[in-house]
Amino acid sequence: MARTMWDSSLGKKTVMAVSGLIMLMYLVVHMIGNLKIFFGPGEFNHYAHWLRTLGEPFMHYEWTLWLIRVVLVVAVVAHATSAYQLSRRDIRARPTKYVHKKARASYATRTMRWGGIILGLFIIWHLLDLTTGTVHPGGFQEGRPYQNVVDTFSTWYGNVIYIVGMLALGLHIRHGFWSAAQTLGAGNRTRDRALKATADILALLLTVGFIAVPVGVMTGVVS
Repeated sequence: MARTMWDSSLGKKTVMAVSGLIMLMYLVVHMIGNLKIFFGPGEFNHYAHWLRTLGEPFMHYEWTLWLIRVVLVVAVVAHATSAYQLSRRDIRARPTKYVHKKARASYATRTMRWGGIILGLFIIWHLLDLTTGTVHPGGFQEGRPYQNVVDTFSTWYGNVIYIVGMLALGLHIRHGFWSAAQTLGAGNRTRDRALKATADILALLLTVGFIAVPVGVMTGVVS
């Protein structure tokens, strides 16, 4: 039954919707945590330490954090796999392009696939920069996330990569939230306007909230 559901287009769209909503909830929490950087290094570093002790003493040190990471990895893989397979299915169904493009399609809709690729590359860079420290500029300091964030956004390329990634994220959320609502049956004639407004507000708040951090470093508010 699960295989039959997965093989159908509806099943893949449902997987995309559910995994997308899981990542969206994480992004809201992640953005709120990021904004703690404006309260100084003590507050931000304490928050990062708290994440590693979350659930103690029932959970061992970092176990809850790793559980969250596993759930996110599964969600990202499921989202990307279903998106890729749906894209290939669309191409096979229509190997030649339409003569006339739909004028009503929004910019976010037309760039959804490229936006997903940009976000995938951004996630890899972000993890290598601020989680493993592999590509981090200025020397990665374990246990000092405040200084690591300042180091990253003290470089021009760190700001460019992050801001471009967050703009792509905003467009992706704006269209993705609306699509998920339709797939899961939440949309109807009376709720469509509210869902579209919610998608716009979520996309705007998350984009501005995430971009506020590099802007804070560039302007010297965070230093």
